[in-house]
Amino acid sequence: MEISGKTKIMFILADPVAHIRGSVVLTRELRALGHDIAISPLHVKPADLEATVRAIRGFHNVVGFGITIPHKIAICRFIDELLPQARLVGSVNFVRRDADGRLTGDNIDGAGFIDGASESGIAFKGKRVLQIGAGGAGRSIAFSIAAAGATALGLSNRTEAKARDLAQAVRAAYPQCDAFAAPADAAGYHAVVNTTSLGMKPDDPLPIGDPAHLTPDMTVSEIIMSPELTPLLLEAQKRGCRISLGKSMLEHQVRRLEALLAL
Repeated sequence: MEISGKTKIMFILADPVAHIRGSVVLTRELRALGHDIAISPLHVKPADLEATVRAIRGFHNVVGFGITIPHKIAICRFIDELLPQARLVGSVNFVRRDADGRLTGDNIDGAGFIDGASESGIAFKGKRVLQIGAGGAGRSIAFSIAAAGATALGLSNRTEAKARDLAQAVRAAYPQCDAFAAPADAAGYHAVVNTTSLGMKPDDPLPIGDPAHLTPDMTVSEIIMSPELTPLLLEAQKRGCRISLGKSMLEHQVRRLEALLAL
């Protein structure tokens, strides 16, 4: 891959960055569509986020940046405009930088997740879904699961108040979906979705309490890209569940990202 002065530059802001694979996937997919672009992870501590965003406004060959753990909610304070989905979910995962330095944020996590799950043969219409995690990506995915027709959405989060707040917001936007705070127990659900970072490190505990509650009629989805097969997905496979890989969420965001950045 050649990078020249004509190459459009994009960052992915994260803390830490060692696990980041999205830069590889997005660069590959966007270059396959004919765009001269290069994407790099940028290790940014939370205390440095505002200063980093301020600096990027002055980087004239930067077309935008992605946002991942732990910045998806915090970034909202430092950009100029949130598009409707980002306003609804209260988090951002991609930002467009205009020629004058103006920054516009969107959240296409949820749409990418639903499209990726669908390609894996997983649908949420009429289903009871357990989602673990109510953070930046989790917020977007929760709204998209409700929009996809789920009848119930149990939200489990380390801080229960955060799960309750998200459930209330989802019910307000999609009254047909019974969203509620719930324990991380798969029993009684049709689908399990992990939107936390549990599974990235070898010594992480499983995000669900008892994997024996996974049954062959359930589906299990991840958003973690590395490792591709997390311990949760391996447990699900062992028990005959249909699975969806984390990388599929990002791969299905490419066209939407192309439109956002006006490449």
